[in-house]
Amino acid sequence: MSLFQLWAFIVKEALDKSFLVAKFFCAVHVTDTYLCSTALVHGPSMLPTFNLTNEIVLLERISTQNGKAGPGDVVVLRSPENPRKFVTKRIIGTEGDNITYIVDPKNSDRTETIIVPKGHVWVQGDNIYNSYDSRNFGPVPYGLLQGKVFWRIWPAGVFGSIGRRPETVDPALKVVEQSNPS
Repeated sequence: MSLFQLWAFIVKEALDKSFLVAKFFCAVHVTDTYLCSTALVHGPSMLPTFNLTNEIVLLERISTQNGKAGPGDVVVLRSPENPRKFVTKRIIGTEGDNITYIVDPKNSDRTETIIVPKGHVWVQGDNIYNSYDSRNFGPVPYGLLQGKVFWRIWPAGVFGSIGRRPETVDPALKVVEQSNPS
């Protein structure tokens, strides 16, 4: 085997391995962008569903891309006020729903009713007393939803499914009327 043949063999092997690594990273990118991803959840707004400390969850992106996320689903969304930030909230209502909510649950019982506009969802944290959500920034465009949370993977002691919550957390918060049948 000549020196040229040896170098040709080494280059061919290096290129083969490089293409294999490139294919792997392409597969990871496609999976993360279009199928399934992880997210870090922290803060008081989703108590008691999530703890104050960091929890790692899996989210699937197919439901939100196909318009299948609905009331009761926990979602990760891009903050409507700070596009660099992602927040975790529960969908309370979808387009056409009449939502009655307590404006400031810490200080009063005053309620307001809003009809969720087309292409939007109403989101709230499970801890209404310490959550910055649609009560503050209004309905959220559906395009800001990044994925639906379906599995908690860390810490290991709380490993398991998230699931949907059929009833609202706050009895004063109700979907009054479903004007678009699903």
